[in-house]
Amino acid sequence: MAESQPIKRRHRKTRADHASEVAEDYVEAIADIAQTKGVCRAVDLATRFGVTGVTVNRTIARLVRDGLATTEPYAPIRLTTTGQRLATRSRQRHEIVLQFLVALGVSRSTAEIDAEGIEHHVSPETLKCFKSFTDSAGKP
Repeated sequence: MAESQPIKRRHRKTRADHASEVAEDYVEAIADIAQTKGVCRAVDLATRFGVTGVTVNRTIARLVRDGLATTEPYAPIRLTTTGQRLATRSRQRHEIVLQFLVALGVSRSTAEIDAEGIEHHVSPETLKCFKSFTDSAGKP
């Protein structure tokens, strides 16, 4: 029975990570698109993620509800200060994981795909070790 508690904790953390993945991906995408195009619209997100406008609108509604973004009908999507901070942290986490995988010898194309999933589940402790390893190995 004592062994089941750590297992439950691991699964609880994984479920929590999954719940925040979409928000992290969306705020990161909104920041990237706004930086590139000047504004981010729902159609830009639908194109980027390959999903319907309905899916994007539902996700944006959740981001607004959670205080990560603001928008009005037919208006661009903007990140709040909180949303911008989350986007920056997500982008940094992604870059650290990506550089770590490349430093291990994973091809850049595979590392890009793998980093997209790993970045949401890596703990601060592990991320710090990834960064330390990459810094000592020299960034590829």
